[in-house]
Amino acid sequence: MLRIHQLKLPLSKTPDEVTLRRLCAAYLKLPENRIGEVKLQKRSVDARDKGDVHFALTVDAEILGGSEEKLAAKFKPNQVAIAKTQDESPDLFHLPAAPWGEKLRPIVVGAGPAGLFCALSLALRGAKPLLIERGKAVEDRALDVAAFEKDSTLDEESNVLFGEGGAGAFSDGKLTCGLNSPHIQTVLKTLHICGAPENILTAQKPHIGTDVLRQVLAEARRRLIGLGGQVRFSYRMTDVLLKDGKVRAIRVSSPQGQEELPVERLFLAIGHSARDTYRLLHSLGMPMEQKPFAIGARIEHRQEWIDRGQYGRIAGHPALPPAEYKLNVPTRDQRGVYTFCMCPGGQVISAIHEKNTVNVNGMSMHARDGVNANAALLVGVRPEDFGSDHPLAGVEFQRRIEEAAFRAVASYKAPCQRVEDLLNRRETTRLGEVSPSYLPGVTPGDLRCCLPEFVLENFRYALPKLGQRLRGFDHPDALLTGPETRSSAPLRMLRGKDRQSPIGGIYPLGEGAGYAGGIVSAAVDGLCAGLEA
Repeated sequence: MLRIHQLKLPLSKTPDEVTLRRLCAAYLKLPENRIGEVKLQKRSVDARDKGDVHFALTVDAEILGGSEEKLAAKFKPNQVAIAKTQDESPDLFHLPAAPWGEKLRPIVVGAGPAGLFCALSLALRGAKPLLIERGKAVEDRALDVAAFEKDSTLDEESNVLFGEGGAGAFSDGKLTCGLNSPHIQTVLKTLHICGAPENILTAQKPHIGTDVLRQVLAEARRRLIGLGGQVRFSYRMTDVLLKDGKVRAIRVSSPQGQEELPVERLFLAIGHSARDTYRLLHSLGMPMEQKPFAIGARIEHRQEWIDRGQYGRIAGHPALPPAEYKLNVPTRDQRGVYTFCMCPGGQVISAIHEKNTVNVNGMSMHARDGVNANAALLVGVRPEDFGSDHPLAGVEFQRRIEEAAFRAVASYKAPCQRVEDLLNRRETTRLGEVSPSYLPGVTPGDLRCCLPEFVLENFRYALPKLGQRLRGFDHPDALLTGPETRSSAPLRMLRGKDRQSPIGGIYPLGEGAGYAGGIVSAAVDGLCAGLEA
């Protein structure tokens, strides 16, 4: 088959089989009866020319009665090429996997994407893994998050950060990934089998949305149990027992009390916020090092402003999705300012698991139909900013900012500031056209209460430049709600090529170990660990 790129589809058309065949024939200058099977591979919005916004398609097409190689040679490789067979990657449930054998049952700690895909791939090998999660099942966890948003009732073990699905379960559910791995498609197909919409397989920037993702997680759990795995919620690892430099057991705290579980292969997918577990592992001598990350605030606009900025006069067309953006500006101190985890039609949410702290994140439902858009606006942080060379100094750096935000408002409400006020170095006393979406609420003021001055100075430098790149981004009433400190893990656990720590039998995985940056990359890391261990 040939893979044909950049086919132009008007917004008024749908990419059905007849339309795709016609587009391919016209592009290749062939009669339509020469086009056999067609398959949509990717679809995106091309809005570079605001006067000609359209869909851009990548389509695989079978050519009848002629040499596909000779036809492809008439075009540039980025226009037409022979489709690669590796694009038919199987879902996880149909992957070939070496049998586990008679080895002791493995234990996976953490039910985020890395832990879940690790457990599924181990179960596929007949290992009957035990997956333990300190938080609750996603259904119960959602109730605890709702209770916090309503009346600030914080459950330190069941919240936006802890529980089935990890932090990604309360996010936009983005499925973009910077890796070059055949397992990316495996992860996407597995998520689709578990209930994610089929368009995640063809969208240029696929997402699930937090509402659909919760259903996907429940189905993945059911399939894991069907493969012989076990899942235990409210099980928190409290100790790791070693012998001769290797793991031999873990201790857990559970609803039934304290328990000791023997283990020879321990997969740690703890997430980037399990600070007590970081301390435990450091005390055991697990090698870890500081690493850079980023901090900042959530910037919130009316979604209609972003749509107009990206689509121009055609904004509001029923075929167009809520507009997205991804922006960055180099800064004079080389830290950079950039947007991260943009949530079209979403809301700013709490990302708190410790008492007397404030931290924010962003979330969207699958429909992305909220009034506001939000994204993290971040500035780079370096280990020299931490004030110590201790491996956990980045954790303390985060905590100091979060505690300062709580002290400033004396509650779990988040401090916020209008962009115009931040640029003019004045406190916000009134809100404008953007109504804040954060629950349990915001307190207008000055982000100097919690964010370092270098962050705010870089914001002031970058915001006007970002407004030049996306009209309306620096709107006076755009709202900055902060702080956001958990863009990624503040440390990295050292491991070998086999993903194993120098402590034998322990495998640090995913975002919490410093080896992933989103749902898909974490899932790929966990999947590979489970298949290769």
